Amino acid sequence: MIDHITQKKYDEFNVGDTACITKTVTETDVILFAGITGDFNPLHVNEEFAKKTKFGKRVVHGCFSSGLISAVLGMKLPGPGALYGGQTVKFVKPVFIGDTLTAKGTIVEKYTKKNGELKFLRIQTDVFNQADEKVTEGEATVIVMN
Repeated sequence: MIDHITQKKYDEFNVGDTACITKTVTETDVILFAGITGDFNPLHVNEEFAKKTKFGKRVVHGCFSSGLISAVLGMKLPGPGALYGGQTVKFVKPVFIGDTLTAKGTIVEKYTKKNGELKFLRIQTDVFNQADEKVTEGEATVIVMN
């Protein structure tokens, strides 16, 4: 259990602030993700099926990289206590088991609604593989709660 969680205030965020997390995708990650989501598409979980596709091997679920974006937003930028309001996402390159992914969030806009009661950050969200190739791109809207 976490005894102390540091939450940044809305005024402490600036356009251009960036945060990242990095994770190497394992076989276990893919199987657990399939079990959690119910997505057992053979392209993701069946090596023999995947060998017959244009990729020649299994492809990691696209939403796995979206999950890494969620981790950046929930744990780093803006971090604990933030509310994920929305996400656009485009999967631009396939991800494979063994790839090392870096999810990056960069604040591109701050704005408020309801006379300043609701405080938002618009965050560019990208995921890169170990060759620094963009595999996922998008944009998130996050509500800062303090």
